[in-house]
Amino acid sequence: MEKHADIKIDYSKIKVFEDFNTEKPTFPLVLSIPHSGTYMPPEFVKATTCSVEVMRHNEDLLVDELLQKAIDFGVPAIKMLVSRVFIDLNRDRLELDPTMFYNYPKEKDIMFDKHCRVGIGVVHRINYLRQPLYKDLLDYREVEKRLKNVYDVYHAQLRKIIEKCVKKFGFCLVLDCHSMPSKICSIIDDRSGIDICLGNLFSQSCPQEMSDFLAGQFWNKNYNVEFNCPYSGAFITFNYCQPKNKIHTLQLEINRALYADEDKLLPSENFAVVADDVSEAVINLAQSLAR
Repeated sequence: MEKHADIKIDYSKIKVFEDFNTEKPTFPLVLSIPHSGTYMPPEFVKATTCSVEVMRHNEDLLVDELLQKAIDFGVPAIKMLVSRVFIDLNRDRLELDPTMFYNYPKEKDIMFDKHCRVGIGVVHRINYLRQPLYKDLLDYREVEKRLKNVYDVYHAQLRKIIEKCVKKFGFCLVLDCHSMPSKICSIIDDRSGIDICLGNLFSQSCPQEMSDFLAGQFWNKNYNVEFNCPYSGAFITFNYCQPKNKIHTLQLEINRALYADEDKLLPSENFAVVADDVSEAVINLAQSLAR
């Protein structure tokens, strides 16, 4: 007999996001930091097969801290506080694997794309070790609550911030900020590995001069920068890009090995230097856009 997970979460106790410098934006740049949250509801943790430490490997490690100096400088930003392993903001709402549920509606649309196939749709099926994340089948109605009370809340606020920037400056660039596992970078680039990846949907998500400017900031500090490799941009980069409405997007990926011990989930001795470099690059981009 199949077992069903009974997860009941009080969403009134969850703070979904923090935003900064968004009331009266001083730059037409918005930092979206959707994957560095660490909070996991205890009711959710009880329904999983592994430890919190193992699940934290699904997150973008310390990305919010890498960008702190840029935020302190005044760059508008929003960061997710809830763990990506609970709900993934950089996926479409429909990227659900029906096999994870005991009551997935037959009439419901399915977007069973590459993310779902590998187990990391809007609700992750596996942990970073590729082990099953949940002990039992999920209740689709509970996941609908996650989407409404966490996913939708973040995206609604991100849209508001973008609208404020467009209203004030006439345009906006959303920089969607992530980290990438060093193993992926080394497999793709067998020289010294990729340090920074800038995903612009193969030059479709923003004017080339914007992504070239940010790449130049990192090249000047001897970082190995690649465009659209290994990532060209995911849900946020694709869905918020509206060139006709002067809304542009760019995905920033930082190799975790540059600044952290990936196994211990801790900053390395190089963290401060990399954080300074990343924030300086973002500040220079913000000032360039404002001019």
